[in-house]
Amino acid sequence: MFGNKNKKEVSEEAVMAALSTVIEPELHRDLVSLNMIRNLKIEGQDISFTIMLTTPACPLKGRMEGESRAALAQVPNLGQITINWDSNVPTDRRIGSQVGQNFRNTIAVSSGKGGVGKTTIAVNLAISLAKEGARVGLLDADILGPNVPMMMGVDQMPSPRDRKMVPAERYGVKMISMAFLVKPDQPLIWRGPMLHSAISQLLTDVAWGELDYLVIDLPPGTGDAQLTLAQVLPLTGAIVITQPMQVAASDALRGLKMFEKLEVPIIGILENMSGDFFGTGAGQKLATDYNQHYLGAVPLDANVRVGGDSGEPIVVAHPDSAAAMAIRDVARGIAARVSVLNLGSKDANFIPISMIG
Repeated sequence: MFGNKNKKEVSEEAVMAALSTVIEPELHRDLVSLNMIRNLKIEGQDISFTIMLTTPACPLKGRMEGESRAALAQVPNLGQITINWDSNVPTDRRIGSQVGQNFRNTIAVSSGKGGVGKTTIAVNLAISLAKEGARVGLLDADILGPNVPMMMGVDQMPSPRDRKMVPAERYGVKMISMAFLVKPDQPLIWRGPMLHSAISQLLTDVAWGELDYLVIDLPPGTGDAQLTLAQVLPLTGAIVITQPMQVAASDALRGLKMFEKLEVPIIGILENMSGDFFGTGAGQKLATDYNQHYLGAVPLDANVRVGGDSGEPIVVAHPDSAAAMAIRDVARGIAARVSVLNLGSKDANFIPISMIG
């Protein structure tokens, strides 16, 4: 019964040395050199610490925990291990300085043509990121055909405050759309300067608060809205949506090339409505042919349409469906890709543990 008293207390050096062998799967560096180990506490043989992730939507958290426990198993006399989690999303510092908002990252969701489910994906991605614990905003930049409020089940936004528009909020996502500002049957026949002004106002004249991710639903194609965004708001990256057919992929390619010309990083290519009806493979082929990251495929599911019409998107209404789980996986992958893009940029700002204390 005196065995534990004879054991030496575990040293901080031994614990950190063990954790320095654990590699963060996306960033390909060890947890210690990335300053991701925080609040290490040692009580005799028992230890606890926090792994500071670069996103609350980390897709490989389980893998990191398993590898951390395996590495720590090599430390002599170690008792109980308690691993806690927190996140510190890297910030693209260009954004706040240009539009005066606290957006850490901006993610454009685009398609080369209409009808590929772009808005549905944007809505479900935003909700999925919020479900992971991120602070998320959703900007409906499809000024001429705004559908985000319908898909989110919201028909009005709160009253303005301090001369700023206040975004509506549902499912943990803040959202703004031109649909809140015009009558449902009122057509907007706008071009160039008017579109530019409208998008700029939805960015700057809204009390967004601090957001980890602003998801931007772009109109289809390669027109004025895309150019405006690139001019007024630095984009952390863009997601290109395609259907499984080659004809859809050829349209998506034009969108991909547009972002390359505008020097906007491509987060990845997503294949939507994948399955027997439309086939599979065009998204993967497009990514391979043009050396881009393939985010995965979302299977065709009638409940995706039903959820969009009813204001209960599929990740809310049918969270265990194959389509919802695919979208949740894609959202985690996008969050990881954003972290990689940011931490590989001189304009990224990831506060290390040594600076936080």
